[in-house]
Amino acid sequence: MASTSGEGFGSKVVGILALQGGFEAHAKMVRSLGARAREVRVPADLEGLHALIIPGGESTVMTLGIEREGLAEPLRSLVRAGTPVLGTCAGMIMLDREHLGLLDVSTRRNAFGRQIRSFEADVDLAGLRGGPMHAVFIRAPWVAEPGAGVEILGRVEDHPVAVRQGNMLAVSFHPELAADPRLHELLLQMNGSDERVTRAG
Repeated sequence: MASTSGEGFGSKVVGILALQGGFEAHAKMVRSLGARAREVRVPADLEGLHALIIPGGESTVMTLGIEREGLAEPLRSLVRAGTPVLGTCAGMIMLDREHLGLLDVSTRRNAFGRQIRSFEADVDLAGLRGGPMHAVFIRAPWVAEPGAGVEILGRVEDHPVAVRQGNMLAVSFHPELAADPRLHELLLQMNGSDERVTRAG
């Protein structure tokens, strides 16, 4: 689905964690909306960002890379300061209680099965106008034990696959692999930790 509301994003810089995983496809999506994409590999790359994306990939490898580059505390500080963040697939796992400890959820890795069980589905997401989002699930997690402040935006087979808590969006799927920029657009429209999802009427 093409976007028609990317005007005004040209001044925004979106950081994309680029230690491993599908960061290049996210960068392409960000640029298609008129914003600037910056690959994040070291703490200095976080300076001056308007939003952050933690992409899919392999969460164990990402964890090791974050530790190696000293990124854990700078990432926590950035998100806690209110910078909007989108975590996709492994990015959702990285945000959870057991990893960066920012999103008040536990996640179940490979919850829908291994690579051979990858699938696509149309998912209704609360607050996202324009109808269901076509979602690509690859070794996808789902959310377990969401905290009281976590809003569930979408489910598959009654399992939460899209959530929001303050300035954090997290989804189990790969929005960068579908021709639908609406989640990236929502990220760019978010203003900080006091932002709330505007539900479609």
